[in-house]
Amino acid sequence: MEHHTSNVILFPKWKSVLEEESLQALKEKRYEQALIKLDELISYQVDSHEVMVGKLICLMELERENEAQEICESLLQDRDQHYYHYLHVYLTLLFQTNQYQLLMEQVEDEYASGKTPIEMKEQFDQLYNMSKKMQLDVTIDRSTTYMNELEQAVVHKNHAEQWRIIDKLRNIDMQPSEKVIIYLADEEIHPVNKTALFCWLQQSELDTAVTINKLGHTVNVVPIDTEQMLEQTFMREIVLLLRDLEQQNPSMFQLINKLLYRYAYVRYPLSPPPEDIEHIANALIMIGKEYVSIHNLLETDKNDRVNKYIEEIKFFEALYLSIIEE
Repeated sequence: MEHHTSNVILFPKWKSVLEEESLQALKEKRYEQALIKLDELISYQVDSHEVMVGKLICLMELERENEAQEICESLLQDRDQHYYHYLHVYLTLLFQTNQYQLLMEQVEDEYASGKTPIEMKEQFDQLYNMSKKMQLDVTIDRSTTYMNELEQAVVHKNHAEQWRIIDKLRNIDMQPSEKVIIYLADEEIHPVNKTALFCWLQQSELDTAVTINKLGHTVNVVPIDTEQMLEQTFMREIVLLLRDLEQQNPSMFQLINKLLYRYAYVRYPLSPPPEDIEHIANALIMIGKEYVSIHNLLETDKNDRVNKYIEEIKFFEALYLSIIEE
């Protein structure tokens, strides 16, 4: 409905008629008609607390929850004298639409302000506790579904599907099971997926050792005690070796940095020997030059170790891109 300009006056008698008719329609649960009357009032800048709450009720009853949520979020920004009534409506709406996580975050933010009236806290606590239980139930149901899907993807050796499901499991913040941990030692599991699994264990702060069989190496590591992937010493040292290139040719540096990330991701949590750091940096530069067609065939700075890493970096990049689309 079109909004009237602010200098158009709504006669008091007509305003009273609209308010009475909208209230009567609400009482009789004629929500479509009530909403039309309320929208007309709002178009004349009659947006009192009663009018706005009436509109929210209509939208919720008409299952137009998205619109109701947008209005609530807008009203909450004003923090006027009706703030806590709007907040209660908003939290109720979030609960009814199964947005349990958002509801809990909203309540936590509200409590952090230290301004919540005692009489409202009891109602918010009730909604919070119910949401926590429902969210846990949803998480358990989802994790069971995802774990079944993961097992099927492993049986069918669908590596891309495995990665997608592991990513979902990480995002619902579920603790990895022993069955998942065993996949780290399974030679049939793709190296990229083992990285995703290990990052999940790190995110879960697992403090016991796990066995990883990866790229021909078997190691025992404690996830919580292992350097985060982007903080690995060898990555920092290589970036340091490339600092001049970053200044001289930023686009080339960006390309090489992406190559380094993919290489490190496939290897993780394995690290190359410290004495090979310079060879890896040189190999990355050579591949970068090749990719942007400025490779000089007469270059003599390649050696067997550099050649080995050129092949390895390219192979690992192919492994990475076979699973993760960018």
